Amino acid sequence: MKNESISWSTLTNLTRGEPIEVERVRIKANGITLEGRFELPALVQMSEEDQVFISAFLRSHGSIKEMERLFGISYPTVKARLARIAEQLPFVETVQGSSNGGDSNLRKHTDRDVLERLERGDIDSAEAIKLLQKQRRDG
Repeated sequence: MKNESISWSTLTNLTRGEPIEVERVRIKANGITLEGRFELPALVQMSEEDQVFISAFLRSHGSIKEMERLFGISYPTVKARLARIAEQLPFVETVQGSSNGGDSNLRKHTDRDVLERLERGDIDSAEAIKLLQKQRRDG
C-alpha cells in the first residue's frame, strides 16, 4: 500500500471518527513533498455520512425540500441533522470590505455571534469580553 492511493472513504472508515493528523503531503503537479504536522479542516474530519449529507445539501443549493426527497426524511430531521453537523464546525468570521476601496477590512461580530462562539467553546470568556468591548467601541 506504499505507493497506492486509498480513497478518502477508506481512510475515514479506518480512523473510525478519531482525530487524525497528516504528517506528509505530496503535491501531485510537481512531486514536492512536505513533511510536518498538518491539521485537517473540520469538514474533512467529519464522518463520511456527514460529508455526503453536506455535499448533497450544497449540490441542492440548500433546498431542504430536495434533501427531504433525496434522503427520504422529514423537514425536522433535515434541520436537526444540519444543526448537529453545524455544531462540529468552527465559527467562521466574515470579512467586510471597506466601502472606500481601502484595505482596512473589519471583522464584524454581533453580540449573538460572540455569545454563540463562547457557548460552543470556540473562544474563552476573556476573548468574548474583548470582542464585545470592541463591538461597542466600533459601533
